[in-house]
Amino acid sequence: MSLVGTPGADIEPDAERARWQMPRTGWPFVLLALAGLIVLMSVIRVITGANDLTSSGTIASALALSVPIGMAGLGGLWSERSGVVNIGLEGMMILGTWGAGWAGYQWGAWTGVLVGVAMGAVGGLVHAVATVTFGVDHIVSGVAINILGLGVTQYLSVIAFQGVPGAGQSQSPPTPSIQKVSIPGLSDPLLTLQNKHWFLVSDIAGIARGLLTGVSLLTVVAVLLLFVTYFVLWRTPFGLRLRSCGESPTAAESLGVNVYLMKYWAVIASGAFAGLGGAFLAIVAGTGYREGQTGGRGYIGLAAMIFGNWRPGGLAAGAALFGYTDSLQLRSGDSSVHALLLLIGVPLVGYAVWAAYRRHFVTAVFAVVIGAAALAWYFSTDTIPGDFTQMTPYVTTLLVLALASQRLRPPAADGLPYRRGQGG
Repeated sequence: MSLVGTPGADIEPDAERARWQMPRTGWPFVLLALAGLIVLMSVIRVITGANDLTSSGTIASALALSVPIGMAGLGGLWSERSGVVNIGLEGMMILGTWGAGWAGYQWGAWTGVLVGVAMGAVGGLVHAVATVTFGVDHIVSGVAINILGLGVTQYLSVIAFQGVPGAGQSQSPPTPSIQKVSIPGLSDPLLTLQNKHWFLVSDIAGIARGLLTGVSLLTVVAVLLLFVTYFVLWRTPFGLRLRSCGESPTAAESLGVNVYLMKYWAVIASGAFAGLGGAFLAIVAGTGYREGQTGGRGYIGLAAMIFGNWRPGGLAAGAALFGYTDSLQLRSGDSSVHALLLLIGVPLVGYAVWAAYRRHFVTAVFAVVIGAAALAWYFSTDTIPGDFTQMTPYVTTLLVLALASQRLRPPAADGLPYRRGQGG
């Protein structure tokens, strides 16, 4: 057993090193964690009476809110796995929303999705040319893409939507919607069970109904893309070559990998995923392009990717976390967000005990302080101020990112400049 990158790892005994390593999280662990979370949510729902915690409406809304964040995060994952930092995801999403709105009202929803993906990919291409070919600092280029995306769409709106019925300088005409699908025969029985408010049974019914009924086909495509990404990047020679460029491009080059080409493919794909997230906002979450409708989701997607440790499964969990907290504050306001304090506080205190057992004392202190504060707030108040309710998704995301920072391991060459032949 080895501990890469830890000072003094070559002289520590194996048993000591093992104590400091994070355990591998396979499917049994993930499923057990999900089951424990559902049980905890059910207990808190019964105690607080906040039935929206696990209602089908909340879950369905959370799923829809998670998709654009997940697609932006997936774009960041492709780019950063190749060694290119992409904070221009927000600008690429903006391009995707405009492309989907412009093409969607003229030629249909799916054409709008394809045009949104293409416009996001164009943003990715610009970022690739700047960073890979010309060696521009990745952060500078990403900021420029965000500014460019906003400016270009404002300019194009004036040209394309001026005088068009139902449109204006900041919005497109209404676009057609994408078909929603359900598993037949489940909706009514699951709703009946959910409304019984039984412990655990009703919660599972509500979650299942939210995930399996009235789901947009584009949501299904987005979920499939998570699995496709995992397969391509971790189970194919192409993915191995791409990830090697993010770990050690000089070593990859010495083995015959065209590092520039791999980075181009990754960053263009990154823009396409971000564009798909933007298209989802315009066509599924909304009824067309609206200026400012991305709402910083490109940045949040980047945070979800970091929380997920640059892997699709963790990224999906991070996107779901933000989508769920955002759904709670949008649908039910103060009551459910107040119950969310309990849902945050209890796991944090438990995590603090686990971290102390693992001798991660800084993490343990941070977790117990925040967890105790959340519990104290819950027991000392009956409501949450409206302003804080709106901040809930962002605060929750920051807390989780702070706790996850102890186990993060980005690609070794992420963000580092690379020139062909520099290893020679």
